[in-house]
Amino acid sequence: MARTITIKDLINTLPQTGTVSWIGIRPGKRMAMEQVDEVEVSVEEGLVGDHYTGRSKKRQVTLIQHEHLQAVATLLSKDQIDPALTRRNIVISGINLQALQDQRFQIGEAVLETTGLCYPCSRMEENLGEGGYNAMRGHGGINARVIVAGRVRLGDSVVLLPAKPETEES
Repeated sequence: MARTITIKDLINTLPQTGTVSWIGIRPGKRMAMEQVDEVEVSVEEGLVGDHYTGRSKKRQVTLIQHEHLQAVATLLSKDQIDPALTRRNIVISGINLQALQDQRFQIGEAVLETTGLCYPCSRMEENLGEGGYNAMRGHGGINARVIVAGRVRLGDSVVLLPAKPETEES
């Protein structure tokens, strides 16, 4: 008899692999994002060199889906959106970031855990133009905390890690 696949099974299985397509750090509050090819990820500090370093364990790293950048551009009648304008640290293509909710995942050498959605702020209106805030709603990406330190580089894979056993979950 065939095994019945449950919603829990589907949530804990993600056959797609994502790819890091852009990395940026914010050297200071309200300063322009700096695009980098790689970044050191620290359990204590989040992204080394980012001004948000260590301030919140729930928002050590912000990620946005590459495919959502195109959706936002379309909503704003633009050809494309510069990822730096979204103020997110890492752009991922080829994987649904929403599927990583409440999950641990690996990017390059680092292991992260989703802590929630990354909602847009009023800066989106300033950065993307009129309507930028509302265009970003539902497309803002996710926040994550660092579980295992390591390097993240352009082109690195993003993969869902197996769920923690029931006895480990908190």
